[in-house]
Parts: sequence; structure tokens; C-alpha cells
Amino acid sequence: MSKIGPVMRGTVVVIGTRNKQPYFSLNKDKKTHIIYLGKKKEALAREYSGNYKRLLEMIEEMTILNMTILRKI
Repeated sequence: MSKIGPVMRGTVVVIGTRNKQPYFSLNKDKKTHIIYLGKKKEALAREYSGNYKRLLEMIEEMTILNMTILRKI
């Protein structure tokens, strides 16, 4: 898990009709928090969000394995 790198829960969204701009969006405590990324930070934010999704997948796999172990104890 240490090789995953920085993680962020949320997603990169593109807002605008003519002048599309990338933002990072996070829903927390029933509120949407948005920060402007710009082109320079967009790839990094996508990487962090992808890392979060990979971490969740790993946690799901670990949960299934641990449930199997608990059944056998």
C-alpha cells in the first residue's frame, strides 16, 4: 500500500460551456467543496483520485480475505 502515493477522495470535473476549466470536487458533510485546478494541476489531481480508488479496491479485497479468515477461526 505504501507504493500507492498521495490519495484524495473526490473527482476532477470540467465546468463551463465555452471556456471549460478543470476543478476538483468533493462532497463532505452534505456540502460540495470545489477548488480550481487549472491545466497544470489537473493531471496530478486525477492521479491522486485514481490512487484513492485503487486503495479502496485493496481495502475491499482485504475485507473479503479477513472475513474468510474469521469464518475459519
